[in-house]
Amino acid sequence: MLSLHTNNAALSAQNSISKTQNSLSTSMTRLSTGYRINSAMDDAAGLQIATRLNAQTSGMAMAMRNTQNSISMMQTAEGSFNEVTNMLVRMKDLATQAADASSTTADRTGMQSEFDALGTELSNVMNNTTFGGSKLLKGGTIATAMTFQIGASSAETMTVDLSAQVATTLEASLTAASSNYLAPNVAGTELATGTSASAMIDKLSTAISDVGTVRSALGAAGNRLDHINNNLSNIGTNTKAATGRIMDVDYAAESSNMTSNQMLLQAGTAMLKQSNSMSSMVMSLLQ
Repeated sequence: MLSLHTNNAALSAQNSISKTQNSLSTSMTRLSTGYRINSAMDDAAGLQIATRLNAQTSGMAMAMRNTQNSISMMQTAEGSFNEVTNMLVRMKDLATQAADASSTTADRTGMQSEFDALGTELSNVMNNTTFGGSKLLKGGTIATAMTFQIGASSAETMTVDLSAQVATTLEASLTAASSNYLAPNVAGTELATGTSASAMIDKLSTAISDVGTVRSALGAAGNRLDHINNNLSNIGTNTKAATGRIMDVDYAAESSNMTSNQMLLQAGTAMLKQSNSMSSMVMSLLQ
């Protein structure tokens, strides 16, 4: 129907152009940002899922840093305990030598001097080893129950409790192994006689065994943290991939959509121009 008041063709063309412009704008936005979802209006459900996945990924990345820091802390403690073991072994050698009848009083005096120095250093290592400015061994982090945050949720924790081994068992055996452990830089009497030196051999063996127990526990915990870190890395990689499948734009498909919308916009503009000529056809009927 030819009408001066209502140009149905022009209205249809304008409506089509408006829709095409919106689609073209969306395609250009996606191609410029690289994201399929740039606002909640693009995909409300997808954005919600991707946001949760991003939060999980970020939390796991921080948990991975936690595991690395915890492993470093345990390696620091284990290294200190390794040196403690070396000193105890040397002290045991001295006690074994002093217990022999061939050792003279002068020999035992020299051995006692070295024994005292090693005992003093045991006290220094156990009391002054730190990690990040905090005490690590005696009265420190390792001597208490430790809780490690190993995941993105509050339930993902790992507890290592060496308090009994360090604060009770090991502390008692080190105290028995050297009088200089509790009172550094004093003259001891552990190797003064063959009998007293012989008694120290078993005490030092016990201390060495107790240190080994703690080192073994630290190594086991460190290995577990290393496996946790590897697992977090795998999960994080897959979670990022899942987020990308939701959020990232498919450039091939979106480029095709943009080209199609550009062609539709050109065609719609041409048709709008043609529809506007309908009024001239009406006027020709009145001539």
